[in-house]
Formats: sequence, C-alpha cells, structure tokens
Amino acid sequence: MADIISRLKDIYDKYNALSEKLADAAVIADAAEWARLAKEQSELAGPAQEYSAYMQAERRMSQAEEALKGETDPEMRALLVDEIVSCRERLVSLRDTIKLMLLPKDKNDERDCIMEIRAGTGGEEAALFAAELWRMYAAYCERHRLKMEEVDSNRTELGGVKEVVLNVSGRGAYRLLKFESGVHRVQRVPETESQGRIHTSAATVAVLPEADDVEVEIRDEDIRVDVYRSSGAGGQKVNKTETAIRITHFPTGIVVTCQDERSQLKNKDKAFKVLRSRLYDYYASRSQSEQDAQRKSLVGRGDRSERIRTYNFPQGRVTDHRIGLSLYSLDSFMMGNIDEMVEALAVAERENALAGQEE
Repeated sequence: MADIISRLKDIYDKYNALSEKLADAAVIADAAEWARLAKEQSELAGPAQEYSAYMQAERRMSQAEEALKGETDPEMRALLVDEIVSCRERLVSLRDTIKLMLLPKDKNDERDCIMEIRAGTGGEEAALFAAELWRMYAAYCERHRLKMEEVDSNRTELGGVKEVVLNVSGRGAYRLLKFESGVHRVQRVPETESQGRIHTSAATVAVLPEADDVEVEIRDEDIRVDVYRSSGAGGQKVNKTETAIRITHFPTGIVVTCQDERSQLKNKDKAFKVLRSRLYDYYASRSQSEQDAQRKSLVGRGDRSERIRTYNFPQGRVTDHRIGLSLYSLDSFMMGNIDEMVEALAVAERENALAGQEE
C-alpha cells in the first residue's frame, strides 16, 4: 500500500502544480494550452481528492491514538476508540477505491468499434440466431445512444445472416461492447424443426476497437481495391453502377467488402475503416502472445464446444460461462436489456485486475 500512496502523492502534487499553471495569465491567454491543461487536471482530480481524504483520515486516527495514550476518563476513552475504529474503516474503504482508480485503463475503451457477427455451427438456425443477436445489439446501442451502421452483410432467404459487419460509434462504444466477443450458443426448438426437438447452434461475435489512421500504415503496394456491382433484391433495386468495394491486404490475407452505401466513395471509406481495425487487432495480437491467446479463446471457430454464453430458450435463461452468471430474463435480454450482464463482466474484470495487482 505504501507504493500506492506514493503514486497518489505524485498525482496530488501534479494536480496542484496544474492548478497553479491554470491560474497563470500567460496560460489563460492561450486558449488551446489552457484547455489541454484543464483536461489533464480533470483526469487527476479523482485520485487527488482521494489522496487528500486518505491523509486526513490518517491524521485523525493518529491524533486519536495519541490522545488515547494519556486519557484516563472512561467516556473520553470510549469516544476516542470509536474515532479510531471509524478512521480505520474509512481507510479500508479509501484503499479499495484508490486501487480501482489506479488500475491501468484500456486505451481503447472510449473508441468507436467494429462488430462482426457470423453464423457458426447449425446451418439456417445459426443464421437466424446471428440475426437475432444483431437486433439485440442494435436495441442495446440505441438505448446507450450509440450509432450502429451496417458495413456489409450476407443474408439468407429465411431472414438470417451468415455474416454482418457493423460500425458502432459513440462515447464508450468499445467499452460497452468489448465483453461480447466470443461464441454465443443457443438451445431451442428451431422454426424449421417439425418434430419439436431442441437443437444447439452457435454464432460468433468479434468486437474490434477502431484504429486511427496514424496507428496502422496501409501501403498502396500491399493492397488491391476491386470495384463491382452491389447485389440487390432484383427489379428496380438492382444497382446498375459499380459502387461495391472489395479490399485485399496481401501481407495478411485479410479481405474486406462493403456494399451498403450507394456511393462508391462512402463504401470505400467504410471498407478502409474496417480494414484498419482488423489490422490493428491482427498486429496487436501478434506482438503480444497473451493477447493472441485471449483472442483465440474469445472468438474461436464458431463450434458448439467453444462458448462464452448460452441462450437457453426452453428455460428462459441466459448464462455467461466466464463469470458463471445466469439471468432468467431471456426475452428481455434479447430485446437489448443486457446491461446487468455487461456490468457484471466489467466488475469481474476489475476484480481480476486488482487480484493481479496485489500478487
């Protein structure tokens, strides 16, 4: 704990130094510099306040302990003992808060993201389930004021999707969706089943943080951009101009397509956005073996045996196997009310990080 308090003191000193700079006339005159320093100070405000509260509680406890040594009056001794106990409890509470505050933050949390949903094992039933997951996430994103845009999709005749690629933008998009990466298994009687037997199918979800242009270099000689006609519903809706885009990245073999927009330029922009995110994830995974192992366990191959969550329709239950949490509100869950699960996963992540910090 001494190391943590030392780190907090450094933050507290820096916070006060920034307060002095923000009051300097020269800084006030420079709007851009003042805004930069104000943002930096606001990020330090929480830990600085907790440090001040912690030191105050320590002083109060020390004063009470010192006074107790020379006190003979029973009533005063009892009051001092109560004060010491109260301060100790306050310090324990502050320590837990401080540890959480000092946990390394995921630099990708506030970014936009790319979500990819693919049908896995189960044929048409898997495609129908993938489409339901898409609708579930669309409702969840709408509730959190996130904008979801379709980049590319491969639909089936019965209303399912073999694959859909989505761009999700808004504050904290990746933070809210990152725990959804993995294999989602469904157990139910499919609409295509005539004898009422329960089937098990799967769909995979991958959530990738959107990469900035400066983070991923895409060289012209490493890619091929193909333009072709978008597929349509037939008749007047068939796109007679070449607006669909396919980008092939030779070094990695990654292929991205986009035909959602009528504009070739917009489709190209969306396709490059997806390519940057996939390359960012690809190279980050290669550079860190732990991340590589984690991604494999999260995304998997869409097989029934590789799962993070099971949706059991006969029992109205959804279970996340990573944290062992079961919710008996599947109908509501499929309507996008997944906050309880997302928050539980976030808490588990913080607890694991704390445990690792203490080892």
